[in-house]
Amino acid sequence: MKKYLNLFDFTQKVNYQTEVLSGLTVALALVPEAVAFALIAGLSPLTGLYSAFVMGIVAAVFGGRPGMISGATGAVAVVIVSLAISHGKEYVFAAVILAGIIQALAGFFKLGKLMRLVPHPVIFGFVNGLAIIIFMSQLEQFKDVSGAWLTGTSLYILLGLVALTMLIIWGLPKLTKVIPASLTAILVIFGIVWGFGIDTKTVGDMASIQGGFPPFHIPNIPLNMATFMLILPYSVIVAGVGLIESLLTLNIIDEITETRGRGNKEAIAQGMANMLSGVFSGMGGCAMLGQSLINISSGARARLSGIVAAIGLLVIVMFGAALIEQLPMAALTGLMIMVAIGTFEWASLRTFNKMPKSDIFVMVTVTLVTIFLHNLALAVVVGVIIAALVFAWDNAKRIRARKFIDENGVKHYEIFGPLFFGSVTAFNEKFEIFDDPDEVIIDFKESRIVDMSAIEALNKITERYLKVGKKVHLKFLSNDCQKLLKNADKLIEVNVLEDPKYKVVVDNI
Repeated sequence: MKKYLNLFDFTQKVNYQTEVLSGLTVALALVPEAVAFALIAGLSPLTGLYSAFVMGIVAAVFGGRPGMISGATGAVAVVIVSLAISHGKEYVFAAVILAGIIQALAGFFKLGKLMRLVPHPVIFGFVNGLAIIIFMSQLEQFKDVSGAWLTGTSLYILLGLVALTMLIIWGLPKLTKVIPASLTAILVIFGIVWGFGIDTKTVGDMASIQGGFPPFHIPNIPLNMATFMLILPYSVIVAGVGLIESLLTLNIIDEITETRGRGNKEAIAQGMANMLSGVFSGMGGCAMLGQSLINISSGARARLSGIVAAIGLLVIVMFGAALIEQLPMAALTGLMIMVAIGTFEWASLRTFNKMPKSDIFVMVTVTLVTIFLHNLALAVVVGVIIAALVFAWDNAKRIRARKFIDENGVKHYEIFGPLFFGSVTAFNEKFEIFDDPDEVIIDFKESRIVDMSAIEALNKITERYLKVGKKVHLKFLSNDCQKLLKNADKLIEVNVLEDPKYKVVVDNI
């Protein structure tokens, strides 16, 4: 409990200037993202901004990964849009609250450790797909209000400002790291546009962001089982998407900073943030890889940057909307393109000739699912399933048996590799029942009985030896294997007794 109450590590060396400036940079980058995601979900822009503030402040204070940024996300927006269209925002708020409860329970029951099951090729594919999505989403800024591509002077101005933004972000750190390059680029582009009176797209052209403090609001919906069953599927998906994206982002930031976050604590924090987001008129969300990378690349490592980002966003909404609405979208577009370039795992391209073909297939599949379906949770699940099937297939091929007859005329089968549903067929093919002597020992010292299919295989092999009047001993079964056989004795007829002489488990036939 002490670890959960100890929110801030006062022994950590904090660069306050870096933390504050990084937080302000993230706050500026959060504005167009939150507005865009709210519009995708069919909600008002303020719904996304309120969600970004609540998610950001709660996750920054209570989360398991200092320096990680949370807010309204496109992954959640895609899930809730149909509910928003069919039943309205009140049901969305309720679904977000329920999703938060599910996430908090996942954290309390320590399900964050399930992220260990996500293979590295899946993470590569997830990151690469997300980087491409971030890049492709910026292409919308090169279109006019009718959806047609910009041409002529408007296009050249936008391209020039975007290129200058990217040049500053790339080049300034080579000269100085006193102030974040991203914030410098935004201020420089804003100064150029304002000073020369350049006519270009601004944040205000997307939507007004003027508002007040997020209003406390209990969802106005019928509290009955019908409502619960209606929102439950959305809540489960939002909870799953949010946890997967948040914990993957946590792992990626861990690798960059060479530190270790706490997945279960982050799950609880994400749950708390979504519950509060739902009662403070927000659309919910999760960790944001793009904004987290902006923060980390600017040098932030502590909770302060996330707190500054959230509070800075709220100040913008309440007092600085008129000024921020004049911010050129070209600056934020250039910033997000650089984030996409930095997010993409370029090293993964150099491994195509070195990685196993199955890993490459998993990585490419996850990338394509992420890009075309914009469903990050589905992409990760698909990748994990494919990787698991490949692993099962590889292990199924690796089971083998070493055979010999001892001085007593007893034939030994020493089994190597796990015995499970995938390797049962190969296991059965190892035995020469009709040619074997009257007594056979199957040695499992280098093997394990894994599942019900393995138990059934043992049952079948003993039956086949029984029919020809031969005896089988099962030797060196581990305690877990014996327990598995004992638990299955009501389903499958495998009678096991311990042989006091040989200390083996015998199938008494």
